[in-house]
Amino acid sequence: DNPLVFPDGGVAGEDTLATGGGRVISGGNFHGEPIALAMDFAKIAVAELGSISERRIALLVDARLNGGLPPFLTTSSGIGSGMMIYQYTAAALVSEHKVLAHPASVDSIPTSANQEDHVSMGSISARHARAILAGVEQILGIELVVGAQALDLRLAMLAGASAAGVGAAVDPGVPEPRGAEAIVPGSGVAEAHRRIRRVIAHLDRDREPGADLAAAAELVHAGALVDLTEPG
Repeated sequence: DNPLVFPDGGVAGEDTLATGGGRVISGGNFHGEPIALAMDFAKIAVAELGSISERRIALLVDARLNGGLPPFLTTSSGIGSGMMIYQYTAAALVSEHKVLAHPASVDSIPTSANQEDHVSMGSISARHARAILAGVEQILGIELVVGAQALDLRLAMLAGASAAGVGAAVDPGVPEPRGAEAIVPGSGVAEAHRRIRRVIAHLDRDREPGADLAAAAELVHAGALVDLTEPG
């Protein structure tokens, strides 16, 4: 019956919390607006994380913006698609999230012969929030794959490896990257790269991306890199 919970104060008894510190009062109503609003706000916030991630992905695959890396992060530009489809996928998910992020709580259809004349639609908010969360995990996974690919190519350029292939794909109008000391990966980035490469190989030539993207999304879902963001 949608009880109201007051954690502070009150006297222990049948209508209080088991700890004796607070009160639980029957609400006698079925309006889930507080949860609906929270879910709507949450899904908008999570959708924004995916949108920001997709913009970073787009920057990495664009030879005009990525600091001298080849278009779509492939050394066989014009023959292979490289990371192009990966960015397509992220963009499609972001676009879908724009629809799902519409707040369900602003709409209402009366039910139960108009006894419930204002319905929160909170279950729709929650389902859409869950769908957006799953989609953002996929987008962040795509960013991991694209970022690892970019780092592979950058390190190869610095080491002089595959210079002919990389150089042929670079737009001559794009300035060369800054000195090596400015782009040597830090310990956290290097470890993240190692963990990604344990489950996802470098993309030398085009392959069906489904397995790679599923593995990357699982890394995000499992929090496999979260410890690398902690200080110390």
